[in-house]
Amino acid sequence: MEKQFEVFKNKKVLITGHTGFKGSWLTLWLSKIGAKVYGISLKSKSLNHFNSLKIKGVKSNFFDIKDQKKLKKVFQKIKPDFVFHLAAQALVKRSYENSTETFLSNSIGTLNVLEGLKSLRNNCTAVIITSDKVYKNFEVKRGYKENDIIGGQDPYSASKGCAELIIESYFSSFLKRNKNLKIAIARAGNVIGGGDWSKDRLIPDCAKSWKSKKPVILRNPNSTRPWQNVLDVIRGYMILAKTLREKINLNGKPFNFGPQSNENYSVIDVIKLLKKNWKNFNFKIQNSKKNYKEANLLKLNSNKANVLLKWKCALKFKQSVELTANWYKNYFNTKNVKKTSLLTLENYYHHLDKQ
Repeated sequence: MEKQFEVFKNKKVLITGHTGFKGSWLTLWLSKIGAKVYGISLKSKSLNHFNSLKIKGVKSNFFDIKDQKKLKKVFQKIKPDFVFHLAAQALVKRSYENSTETFLSNSIGTLNVLEGLKSLRNNCTAVIITSDKVYKNFEVKRGYKENDIIGGQDPYSASKGCAELIIESYFSSFLKRNKNLKIAIARAGNVIGGGDWSKDRLIPDCAKSWKSKKPVILRNPNSTRPWQNVLDVIRGYMILAKTLREKINLNGKPFNFGPQSNENYSVIDVIKLLKKNWKNFNFKIQNSKKNYKEANLLKLNSNKANVLLKWKCALKFKQSVELTANWYKNYFNTKNVKKTSLLTLENYYHHLDKQ
């Protein structure tokens, strides 16, 4: 499996948001391969056990990506071979509570990363991660394609849509002419996996409730999402970066990363599988009025990634939930985040070998 990603070995890889949920998994995987990983993140005060994941050789920089001057200095000092931009305010509910911060982090933060890339003179391949929520969502049953309309009603979706417009503008105006730089956009659906402790997310809320022996409160049990495992998505980002480095015709292109069309399941489907993996796990359905809008149906079409990148989810829905449930079970038993995560990665490799 790791031979597929030898392109990263001994290369300088800069990850923004490297202590977050997806960023930590990407950092762990690339370090295991032998990449020289550099990270940029905020120092988190919240409960996030992945922040305690100490990986030998990773060089961390803790500051806000809204600081353009500092960010450009880090880019110019490191001169990265690869960049993965994941730093963001990623929660819909929080975007209502602090919309200004959401727009500044997701839109201006992305602009600052592009300025950092623009300042480089070395060869660099960059993957900018936005969201499946960049699409103007009409809640249709077909999956959204990369050329569908960008839009968003809630501040989070709109901030990511703004980021996409900024990326398109910078690529057309500046980066397209830079022969040393290649850039692509990644849009992923709802990602689940071990190590996520974000507030107001289904799996973290379930894990905390199970640990405290309290029933989790479900407000939208019938909402459907393109659930997929974090390791499938991270592998997609890595394949995109590898392929982008090799093929000029992918430069500036967006890619969706989501499960097959028949892999769209509801919140209650996730809960039923968790109950099978966690003893004494219970839930309550509570129909409460929300002062913010959240989509009930959201689906992606990932045919482009399937064809051009030869990527698809290795895990079926049930396998993804089981791997996630086992991470939390093992973590609560051992309190060893690194050992638990490496074991999960090895189990994921076994699933890939069976493809």
